[in-house]
Amino acid sequence: MAVLAGDFLLGRASVALARLRDPEVTELLATVIANLVEGEFMQLKNTAKDEKNPVWTEETVTYYLQKTYLKSASLISKSCRAAALLGQSSPEVVEAAYAYGKNLGLAFQLVDDVLDYTISGEELGKPGGADLELGLATAPLLFAWRENKELGALVGRKFAEDGDVLKARELVARSDGLEQTRALAQEYVDKAIQAISSFPDSEAKDGLIDMCYKVVKRRK
Repeated sequence: MAVLAGDFLLGRASVALARLRDPEVTELLATVIANLVEGEFMQLKNTAKDEKNPVWTEETVTYYLQKTYLKSASLISKSCRAAALLGQSSPEVVEAAYAYGKNLGLAFQLVDDVLDYTISGEELGKPGGADLELGLATAPLLFAWRENKELGALVGRKFAEDGDVLKARELVARSDGLEQTRALAQEYVDKAIQAISSFPDSEAKDGLIDMCYKVVKRRK
């Protein structure tokens, strides 16, 4: 039922999109679906190279952020660009809208990764700790891995053995992985606000800035 409902909503959205009669906007939002699928495939791997015996490199975080853009930030960034295009804004405003959405989307996912480690499932509104149970290594663990190479073996087997999930959570808790993830999320929020700094003062601009603050402070 859920899959069929999703198919129905996608069909209705496609009809609404076609009625806009704007080829660039249609192409933008169509690529979001392709981005989502590509991001999901990247997420299944956790790392770009030597998936079963991974070694931490700077590319590890780069790969994660690229996956996060495709899986989460692409929808927000390209929707913001589409809105600016439909509003017949200048090229500068279109690019600023895209940059705002991209950075906000990345920050949103980074905060989500932190909450998966720090908030109970009841408060979060979805199962807590689900990422590790699914074999996924997110930002807090990747930053912890840089300090503790022991995590590499767990990442390689996707936390599949008994005690792996608990051990990974303990190692992350003893590291500064959560703090580094929060700091990176704040960097992206700052970039999002900076991207729209040239927009004229208005309630709309205040709302966009307020959304940034809500993203980093949210608990669900």
